Parts: sequence; C-alpha cells; structure tokens
Amino acid sequence: MAADPWQALAGELDLWPEPAEFWWRDDDAEAWTPALERLVEVLDGVPFALAVVPAAAAPDLPGLVLQHGWRHRNHAGPEEKKAELGSHRSPEAMLAELEAGRERLQSLYGRRFLPVLAPPWNRIDPGLAARLPAAGWRGLSVFRPRRSAFEINAHVDPVAWRSHRGFRGEAEVLGDIAAHLRARRGGTADRDEPTGILSHHLVADEASLAFFRTLARFVSAHPCARWRDPATLWPR
Repeated sequence: MAADPWQALAGELDLWPEPAEFWWRDDDAEAWTPALERLVEVLDGVPFALAVVPAAAAPDLPGLVLQHGWRHRNHAGPEEKKAELGSHRSPEAMLAELEAGRERLQSLYGRRFLPVLAPPWNRIDPGLAARLPAAGWRGLSVFRPRRSAFEINAHVDPVAWRSHRGFRGEAEVLGDIAAHLRARRGGTADRDEPTGILSHHLVADEASLAFFRTLARFVSAHPCARWRDPATLWPR
C-alpha cells in the first residue's frame, strides 16, 4: 500500500528542529472576482501575496500586492516559451514599462504594494533581472530555488499546465513540497528561503481549492511548520 502523502510530509517536517517556513503567492490578479473570493475563503486567514497585472488592475484587490509585469503580454516568438520580460526587447523599454506599472500600483494600493517583481510566466531576461536593484526594486519572485537573497521564489505549482490544466493530484504536489523541504534541510537548497506555494485563482478547480484548504490548515497545525507573512519577506 502506498504511503499516505500527508503522513510523509508530516514525517519530513518532524525532522526539522525549528519550524519550516512556507509562503503563498497567487498570480494573474486584475480584479476582485468570484474565483479570487473562493481562494481567500479557502486560505482562511493564511497571509498571501497577490501578483497583480498593473495595466488592468482594479482598486478593489485585497492584501499584499506584488507586480506581475506590465500587461502580461507575450513578446516571444511562436516556437518559444512565452515571456513578457525576455530578451525580445530592449532592457530600457522593459524597465520603462515596469516603472509605469510600479507607479500605478503604488497609486492604487499605497503601502499594501511592495515593489517586488513577479514576472509573467516566471521568466525574465538575466540582464534585465540584474538591473532591478539599481532601478529601485526590492526583490524578484520567480519559480525555482533562489540564486541570491534578492529572490524569494515559488517552488510548488499544483496546476497540470501541459495537460488538462487542473489539479495535479495530492501525491504529486505533496511530494514536491516534501522534496523542497528535504533539499533545504540537506543543504542543496537555501534553508532560509521559505517553501513557496504558487496558485492561479483563475484556473483553480474544485480539487485544487479543496487541496488548498487542507494544506493551509495542515501547515498552520503542524508544530514544525508555519506560514510566513509575505509582507515580512522583503525589506520595506
């Protein structure tokens, strides 16, 4: 009989001498929708960061806001992976767009906006990324183990993007969470980077939402795990 994936995750957490930290990022927000309302409901008080598309942003979005590019527009070729902030345009043009987006989000959300860039499709040209600190950005959030303290990333995506675009399943997603925790504990990933859960409320199906509710409560209840407020992850 296959091991219970929740028990396996609990067993990994039991090996931590101090609580392992987790954080939550949700992408592609533009307005308060029933889908976003459902996400807030199932998270039941777990703090999360909302990656907002500036050009389409409405003023009624909740919580902590990060910047999700400018228009979430693909500039890659038809045979390439999608990217808004790839190598297809000049860094100057992209920085100008990002600055316009940052000003708009600041005006809409004030102190609830944190100037941290979460690029659409989690892709950014390395040369552009290297210029972000000098351009006034406080951080970068993509999808991978971080490469510097400037990054605080997501590591687990529950969506089966390459097939049915629904929930990948408990065993697979919990296995990814446990694998990142093991890598942190064993030193092959940065121990101090919280394990990041990435959601997309606009495509979250019922199975995903049920999993989110269970995971939110599981981490909150386990003595060797805790949710980290994203507002505390980067300096103000």
